[in-house]
Amino acid sequence: MTSTPKPATGSGPHPLDPLTEDEIRCVAATLREARQVDDGWRFASIELAEPAKDDLQARVADGARSAAVICWNTSDGQAYRAHVSLADAVVTLWEHLPGRQPAMTVDEWHECDEMLRRDPLLIAALAARGISDVSLVLTDVWAYGEALVPPRYAGRRLGWADVWYRSSEDGNPYAHHLSGLHPIVDLNRMELLELEDSREPEGGAGLPAVMGEYLPSLVPMPLREVSPLTVSQPDGVSFRLEGRLLSWQNWQLRVGFNHREGLVLHTVAFNDAGRLRPIAHRMSFAEMIVPYRDPTTDHYRRTAFDIGEWGLGFMTTSLEAGCDCLGEISYLDAVVHDSRGEPHTIRNAICIHEEDDGILWKHVDHRAGTEVRRARRLVISFHVTVANYEYLVYWRFYQDGAIECEVRASGIMVTSCFPPGAQPDTGGLVDECTYAPYHQHFIVARLDLDIDGRPNTVYACESEALPASHDNPHGLALVIRETPLRTESDGRQNYDWDTQRSWKVAADTVNGLGTRTAYKLLPGGSFPPLMDQSSPAFQRAEVIGHTLWVTAYAPEERWPCGEFPNMSLTDHGLPAWTARDRPIEDADVVLWHVFGLHHITRPEDWPVMPVDRTSFWLKPWGFFDRNPALDVPPSPGHDGH
Repeated sequence: MTSTPKPATGSGPHPLDPLTEDEIRCVAATLREARQVDDGWRFASIELAEPAKDDLQARVADGARSAAVICWNTSDGQAYRAHVSLADAVVTLWEHLPGRQPAMTVDEWHECDEMLRRDPLLIAALAARGISDVSLVLTDVWAYGEALVPPRYAGRRLGWADVWYRSSEDGNPYAHHLSGLHPIVDLNRMELLELEDSREPEGGAGLPAVMGEYLPSLVPMPLREVSPLTVSQPDGVSFRLEGRLLSWQNWQLRVGFNHREGLVLHTVAFNDAGRLRPIAHRMSFAEMIVPYRDPTTDHYRRTAFDIGEWGLGFMTTSLEAGCDCLGEISYLDAVVHDSRGEPHTIRNAICIHEEDDGILWKHVDHRAGTEVRRARRLVISFHVTVANYEYLVYWRFYQDGAIECEVRASGIMVTSCFPPGAQPDTGGLVDECTYAPYHQHFIVARLDLDIDGRPNTVYACESEALPASHDNPHGLALVIRETPLRTESDGRQNYDWDTQRSWKVAADTVNGLGTRTAYKLLPGGSFPPLMDQSSPAFQRAEVIGHTLWVTAYAPEERWPCGEFPNMSLTDHGLPAWTARDRPIEDADVVLWHVFGLHHITRPEDWPVMPVDRTSFWLKPWGFFDRNPALDVPPSPGHDGH
């Protein structure tokens, strides 16, 4: 069941509300008129220019809004940054960005596929493999890292592509990789530069007999019987949505969205006995790096920056009640745009609903009897399709003040076939002469926390077992060591299983017990890069070298691998910022948490992958004086005894 959110209050949009379709059209039209941005240009991004946190209240008062734009001229490849005032449609900034490559666009992906399937070189290569029906062919273009670009193509906006083949009109294209066949494309000219073809000529398609289908009509097995499962809230939901302002029980926050990060959570706060206490100014995903750990011809270039090269917002998909979300649902739409600057709306892009979460707290006393409370959580989610992979993102808010962020990965693994007896050892066997390369999904969460406001100090918290001694005769003593992180070099931190390291973000205020109020970051999906640091993939994404980075807040520092990772050579983000070693003790701090999935592929992930899960928690740690969920009432219809 769905419900319609109430309209926003006030005379206009909030300064953090995403751009509307009309605002995007205004921005594109303004640049066409003022800067002659004609049909030979592409828009990589048109987004709200968010006010810095110190300017937010002033923008609430005056209602001023502006847009930030990255665009480029395909005739010469030159990129520009623009700012446009939305109140008067005036260009307030026009900045040349020499040597920068804007992010890839969805339009380029589709146009490249159409161009390649018409190209005589590719058609001939397909015919040599026994493939004549190009309607069954899919090409999938990827971005290059600068270090891997052939020198003869230096300076071009370059892409390389895989070629895939469907066994039928509705078949899974990712089931049949035409190994060794890789077009190299100039994306500005939309031209095939060369066709790499390392396959020995032998006639016939040469594809192994795999079962790579997942549609029920194509799966050679009956579907199991499953009884319906429904969720009903006859009295309606407990949350309130006023425009983009979301309130649920004691929580309050604003729900944002943009082309690059997708879902963004703003001004997260908890109402504690009538006092609205800040927890986070802004939380989002700032980058997602997926290096494939296979040096073969098919995969050595395969490192994706799904946020910086493509944008989660652009790839967000519409959600459907009963399938993607269950229960009493409220949806928010999202507005994005194509590379010509024309906006379009993604219906039901963000799902908001409540879920039962089992037992919240319980105790059985021999006199007082049983006292139990069921837990409920508020879930804000969106789903993204990145070519073959799906990412399902869930931010969950709990009645005890905890926040959980979970990512589920599904979809279809990249695979390649191999000659009998020649399986590479850098992937798992998933079907007949077919393997899926091992790879990693590194997600970088940008957490601009303001615990009880500012300033905050981050502490590394570690458990230490004391040796047996006169005071510890049985060797049982366990203590916690808390080390303040004073500068950004201290803020480069790694998870340590032996000490169960976590990180506490503490305010300069104290609770009723006299200790600093705080929240703790508890990692749950941490793993090392296991990569030579001279690797081009690591050089472009040094952020993956640490589980946590802590920086001093700067509004322009948003992208951990730099603003333009497309065709980058080195990481211009966190390594460069933290080289200044700014103080972060009792400061306005930003946490960058690296987590994800270390994907050692298996047959059970094929042909479509059951969701794999990774998560982290933000938990109150002295933020409250006692359990903040004591006020949760018994479940309806019960007295709690």
